[in-house]
Amino acid sequence: MVGPAVAEATDADLIRRSVREPETFATVFDRHAPALHRYAARRLGPDSAEDVVSETFLAAFEHRRRYRLGQADARPWLYGIASNVIGKRRRREVARYRAYVRGGVDPAEITGGPVEDGVGTLAVNGPLVAALAGLRAGDRDTLLLVAWAELTYEETAEALKVPVGTVRSRLNRARRKVRQALEGTDHE
Repeated sequence: MVGPAVAEATDADLIRRSVREPETFATVFDRHAPALHRYAARRLGPDSAEDVVSETFLAAFEHRRRYRLGQADARPWLYGIASNVIGKRRRREVARYRAYVRGGVDPAEITGGPVEDGVGTLAVNGPLVAALAGLRAGDRDTLLLVAWAELTYEETAEALKVPVGTVRSRLNRARRKVRQALEGTDHE
């Protein structure tokens, strides 16, 4: 059972403490693993999501001494690691999107339930998924960290280790391409 001091501690406090008491890192895992799992499942599918989360937290644990303790929230750091892990699996992600376009298997469905953002029809998702598959890797990472992981521009910049201006330009380019892909699609 986690005591109140641990439950109320910032991620930075927990990571600092985990250097001396490694078991403390489990609280960081408990806080962020479910959201990272959902994000990875949307990107690569539920079968790969557990591996992505495992690899992300293994890398985070191994490199916890390098964590910037001035950052109270570890989400950008963790999503950055997850983006790198997903990057190693990039072909699988794009193949997943292309398979959806061909056969209608929804990459955003995790357990067979409705798509979280309410965009569940093939008429909308087909062009959207095709647009995602056609984006450059950095543009796709940026768009999905903002849209699916709900990171701010600043957090996305930190996660991807790029300036905020780069996040803005990537997001602009990605949104433009997605918008172009959805033009002419019947949204009614």
